[in-house]
Order: sequence, then C-alpha cells, then structure tokens
Amino acid sequence: MNTISSNYQLSNGQMIPVVGFGTWQAPDGDVAEKAVLAALKAGYRHIDTAAIYKNEASVGRAIKKSGIKREDLFLTTKLWNDSHSYEKATKAIDDSLKRLDVDYVDLYLIHWPNPVEIRGAYSKWNAESWKAMEEAVEAGKIKSIGVSNFHPHHLEELLKIAKIKPVVNQIFLNPSDHQAKIVEFCQKHDILLEAYSPLGTGEILGLNELNDIAKRYNKTSAQVVLRWSLQKGFLPLPKSVTPERIKENLAIFDFELSKEDMTLLDQLEGKAGIAKDPDNVDF
Repeated sequence: MNTISSNYQLSNGQMIPVVGFGTWQAPDGDVAEKAVLAALKAGYRHIDTAAIYKNEASVGRAIKKSGIKREDLFLTTKLWNDSHSYEKATKAIDDSLKRLDVDYVDLYLIHWPNPVEIRGAYSKWNAESWKAMEEAVEAGKIKSIGVSNFHPHHLEELLKIAKIKPVVNQIFLNPSDHQAKIVEFCQKHDILLEAYSPLGTGEILGLNELNDIAKRYNKTSAQVVLRWSLQKGFLPLPKSVTPERIKENLAIFDFELSKEDMTLLDQLEGKAGIAKDPDNVDF
C-alpha cells in the first residue's frame, strides 16, 4: 500500500509524489500562502499551481517560508491559453519561474489543448509551445513536461512532433467522470493520469451511495474518493484552504477499498458533473 512518502515513476525516470496539493481558486496573497504552508506542514511535498491561478507568487513565498529544501519538493505550473507560440511560451516559462522565485519547476504543462485563440490550428501552436518547453528542459528550467485536458486526438498530434514525450496528462477525473478513452490512451503510452477536481465539483460528496461507503470505513466521503483515485493508479490533486481539510485529505494511506466498493464507486459515473470538452471551451 502507498504511504504519504510514496512516488510514481514518470516515463522519463523522474519521481513524483502520489498525491499533490491543488491551488486552483486559492486567492493570491494571504489565503494561498497560508494554504500552501498548511499543506507543507501536513506532509504534502507536491504543489500544483498555474499561471492562470494568479497565485504563483504566493506559492513561491510559502515554499520559501516553509524551510523545506527545494529539492525535496515537486512543483508544477502551467502554460495559459494566451501564450501558445514559441516566443510567448518561452517568455511564459521565465515569467512563472520569476513569480515562483525558483530556478526550475519539476513539471510544466500545456493547460488546454485547443483554446479559443488557437482554435482551428491547435496542432501548429501546441507544437511551437512544446518546442519552447523542450528547450527549457535542456536549459534546466524544467525537469518534466506534460499536458492537461488533452484528449487522444490532441495527444496523437503532439506525439508526432515531440522529441520529449509528455509524462503527464492532468484531467478532470473522479467517480463521476472516468474519462475511460483518455485513461486507456494515456496508460498505453505510459502517460501518468493526474486527477484535478478529484472530489468532483463538491457535488459528489453529497451522494448517499458515497456516504454509505464512507461510514463502512469510518472515513470521510472525500477520503474515500481520493482512495478510489489512488487505487486506479491516478494521482489526485485535492485542494482546500482549510487546514483541517488539508490534513484530512492526506489521511488516505491507512485503508483500502474492497473490489465491491470500487465497483460501487465506478457506478457513480455521471451523477455529479463531467469534464468540459476542450474543443468547445469558450476561453
């Protein structure tokens, strides 16, 4: 069974902690900084942010204040939709490093494959951005590169030109949306699935079926859903700004869901929200 200090090995040989702390919707400033500090104190060593979250500076300050050595942390950020070209992506990477106040990030992702600005020509612009990311790997600014919200057809296009293969696809993934085709494709190509919104939109936590399972294990509904993610071989990225919840979301290594309960959780598909279609988002 995994422990709090367990890692997955990415296809490039890099190690990544099996659970990460998400910072989406954590407002820049005191709130985000305190949340990241609380996460690091609780035992998280994997922090996930993005340029569009507008909280990279707060994440960076929290890392400095924690006193934890940089090499003992795994830090992820992402390329936003307005920076899809070789020149723009090169600048975006440097800007993120500056805001985070670090020399490198462990993982850098293309946030969305087909945003409005590049619709109709996403393959070309993703290829340009990828080239900038590959060069940043060669320059030591990034350890690993990957994607987010990519479907198989987006990945197929990227794999045609990639000198460095994507090691991660971060997608909306929980018992309400299994995204089976994406999962199958990524597993076939040794691309690790990271689960953002692993607790769904919060709606999933109110489902009676989930509450019944949680009672059997004397765990919270959130802990059960995160455990489901781990047992699927995914990497969940729970987010919270409440210290008690931040701790609770790490208490998922002392129990295992039975096959029967995993099946019951699988049957929640569609009951509490599904992922946005990346080819039709309006941003």
